[in-house]
Amino acid sequence: MHVHSLEHQSYEGPGKIADWVWARGHALARTALYAGEALPPLDAVDLLVVMGGSMNIYQHRDHPWLVAEKRFLGEVIAAGKPVLGICLGAQLIAEVLGGKVFQNAEKEIGWWPVRVHDRRAPFAAFPEELTVMHWHGDTFTLPPGARGVAASAGCAQQAFVHGGRVVGLQFHLEQGPVDISELAAACEAELVPARYVQTRAQLRERQPDLAAGAAALFGLLDALAAGG
Repeated sequence: MHVHSLEHQSYEGPGKIADWVWARGHALARTALYAGEALPPLDAVDLLVVMGGSMNIYQHRDHPWLVAEKRFLGEVIAAGKPVLGICLGAQLIAEVLGGKVFQNAEKEIGWWPVRVHDRRAPFAAFPEELTVMHWHGDTFTLPPGARGVAASAGCAQQAFVHGGRVVGLQFHLEQGPVDISELAAACEAELVPARYVQTRAQLRERQPDLAAGAAALFGLLDALAAGG
């Protein structure tokens, strides 16, 4: 299987998704949209992952590649290929499918639990509650036909699935300790005290055992690779 990662910033790569790719014997290709790299041909993608980024999905003037990326996402989804979007990636997918993206009432940055209230496929590997990394200020409405899967105290829409093969996660499961350190260093200006914003020290000290998140991520990717 050819897995392709669309990336919006240098410090938001595939992380543990790459670990899953190698463990399952698949191939991984990556496109750095922020560096002007071209989108891949549709037939070169079997499973698409769309990573996070600090920009807003509507910042077309500052990041003109967003327009082409949205068009490409629509083509991939229309072709029936499995897609996983994370954080910004989930917001992009939500908009492409007809949802609305807007500012959440709260910024959510740090290790906070999500409640998984629908554990049907492709979320069967998820526990009922999981502490995960959040780093976002926007949220989305569920796209028409999508099924909401998870919520947190700070954000009602944390995950959705559309058609069994398209998944959006507002939170991060792909990041490890090194990834979090890089993200905190790059985005430290966003760590303004608020109800759901942790300090850089708390990001380091409250980090949970990441094994549960990795297992959930691997199970989700296995399900998507198998057809949803």
